[in-house]
This record gives sequence, structure tokens and C-alpha cells, in this order.
Amino acid sequence: MAKRGGGGTRVVSMVLAVVVAALLVSSWAKGWRPSLPRAWRPAGSGVIRVEVVNGSGESGIASRASSFLRDGGFHVVDIRTAERSDYFSTFIVSRRANIDGARTVSKYLGGAPVIRQAWGPDLADVSLVIGSDRSRLKLGD
Repeated sequence: MAKRGGGGTRVVSMVLAVVVAALLVSSWAKGWRPSLPRAWRPAGSGVIRVEVVNGSGESGIASRASSFLRDGGFHVVDIRTAERSDYFSTFIVSRRANIDGARTVSKYLGGAPVIRQAWGPDLADVSLVIGSDRSRLKLGD
């Protein structure tokens, strides 16, 4: 007569152990975010001040982007909703004549387009305008 449940129980236990281990590693990796190395910062620029503007219509995305930018060593000076919520594309605006800071933010977020519009308050060096293509942003998740 054959044994019942001996081998099958062991296989199920092994599969569950692998799944639990994978979940633990995934949870740890998701919580880990690299800090912004000095190489990210333009030479002589100090801290880059960023304004985050949500034009996507999705609530909470500006807060997520701001958190990720802060984790990277950027100084987020303002988070707000855009006057319109139908921006199709995410882009970065350089508020200074030198666009190195905007390029640095773009590189950190995965390559959003950069435009130069050197005006505005002394509050921010760079504005991040989040559009409906927000999933293209690399926010560490």
C-alpha cells in the first residue's frame, strides 16, 4: 500500500518557502532607494531646488515623485496641482539659463524631456510637470 501525503506535503512546503523568500526579498528591494551620488549634481551647483507640478489628473503622483526626488538628494520646494489636468507628456523645465540642473533631474527620473524657460521665482531651479505618461517616470517602484 502506498504512503499518503508524505512527498506531496514536502513539495508544497518547499514551494511555500520559496514564495515567502521571494516576497521578503521583493519587499526589501522595493524599500531600498539609492541616494543621489555627487556625480548626479552638476559641478558647483549645490543642491537642486525642484518644484513638482501635477498635470496628470492622478492624485498622489506628485507626492510620490517628490518623495523619490528627496530620497535622491534634491530639495523639493513646492508640490502643487497644475492649472490643467490634461498634460499628455511629462517634462522638466529649467528655470535657470544653465540647464545642467534640469538635465540632472531628467536623468534621475529616467529621461524626461528638458526645456529651458529661464524665468520665475527664486524658489525653484527646476520644475517637474507630470503628465498622463507618468508611468514612464522611474520613481523607484
